[in-house]
Amino acid sequence: MNKEIHILLVEDNEGDILLTKEALDERNIKNQLSVARDGEEALDFIYQRGKFEHVKEPDLVLLDINLPKLNGHEVLQTIKSDKKYRHIPVLMLTTSSSSKDIFASYDKHANSFITKPLEVDSFQEAIASIEEFWLNTAKLPKV
Repeated sequence: MNKEIHILLVEDNEGDILLTKEALDERNIKNQLSVARDGEEALDFIYQRGKFEHVKEPDLVLLDINLPKLNGHEVLQTIKSDKKYRHIPVLMLTTSSSSKDIFASYDKHANSFITKPLEVDSFQEAIASIEEFWLNTAKLPKV
């Protein structure tokens, strides 16, 4: 992929933030990575409120489920219920492998559900699969 993509990572775990940044860097993915550390901050980013008033809309959201303030399901439902933002692909990237979480995510129109691998190499492979499909194969909407 030659063009830069803007990814919003919604994650409260500093270790997972660092792992995601490293995996993207290692894959040489041209990206602007923004990070929201809780559900409220994620929605402020999407809706360009407060300190995020002038941010660029993300092309792709990587969303954890277990977040402070608002959980990932609440964030997902808000994004996908809004005509202005429902076009943004939201990938659930979480430690959960619960069938309840998987069903709830797809029921709220998540575009994908990925369980975070615990090993670093497997985590990097998961990021590589996201890159391969979402950045090289699929066509992302541009507004």
